[in-house]
Amino acid sequence: MHRLLALPVLTLAAAAYAAEVPHERISLSASASVEVTRDVLGVSLATSREGTDAGAVQAGLKQALEAALAEARKVARPGQVDVQTGSFSLNPRYDPKTGRMNGWQGSAELQLEGRDAATIAQLTARITTLTIARTGYSLSREAREKAEGEVTAQAIARYRAKAADYAKQFGYGGYVVGEVSISGDEAVAAAPMLMKAARMGVAEEALPTAAGRATVTVTVNGSVQLTRDAVGR
Repeated sequence: MHRLLALPVLTLAAAAYAAEVPHERISLSASASVEVTRDVLGVSLATSREGTDAGAVQAGLKQALEAALAEARKVARPGQVDVQTGSFSLNPRYDPKTGRMNGWQGSAELQLEGRDAATIAQLTARITTLTIARTGYSLSREAREKAEGEVTAQAIARYRAKAADYAKQFGYGGYVVGEVSISGDEAVAAAPMLMKAARMGVAEEALPTAAGRATVTVTVNGSVQLTRDAVGR
C-alpha cells in the first residue's frame, strides 16, 4: 500500500488586503492516498460486415450479435457479469476512386462488464461470432467509496497537524478551522489494457487478464484562523 502526501499550499494575506482578509488567516491543503486493485473487467467485442445488399449485411450483423448474446446470457449475473449491446451501424460504402456508392458496410458491438473476471474471460473464448476490440479494468463505485473512507480521516488529520504546526511557526497559540472542502479522485494510472484482435482459430483460448491498481486520493483544502490562545478545532 502506497500513500502520497500532497505538499501544502500556504499563503499569508498581503497587507493591501488586510481590511478584507485578516492577516491571521492562512490557506493550506493536505492529501492522503491509497492504492487499490481495480475490480471491474470490461470487454468490448465487435464484428463488421460489408456487401452490395444492405439487407444481407444487416442480417449478417444481427445473426452474429444474437449468437453472442445467447452465449453471454447463459452466465449473466447483475454486478458480476453484465451484458449489453453496444453500437450497431449500417452505412453506405463508397468507391475511393470514383466516389460512387458501391455497397454497404456495418458493425455491431457487445459489451461485457463485471467483477467476475474469470467468467468473463472464459466467455470471450466461447463467443465465436465476435472478436475482442478492447478490454480494460476499472474501479467499482463501492471500492472507490471504501478507499475514500479509509483515507479521508488521514487527510483531515494531516490537515489539522499542518495547521497546528504553521500556527506555532508563526508564533500563534492555536487555530480555528475555517471554510474547508474535501474532494476525492482516482488517478488515471497505466493499467493493463489487454487485447486480442483475432482468435487465430483457437476457440478454447480464454482472455488473459491482469487487473492493475488505481490510486484513490482524498484532498482537504481550506483555511484556518490563527489564534493567540491554544485552540485547535
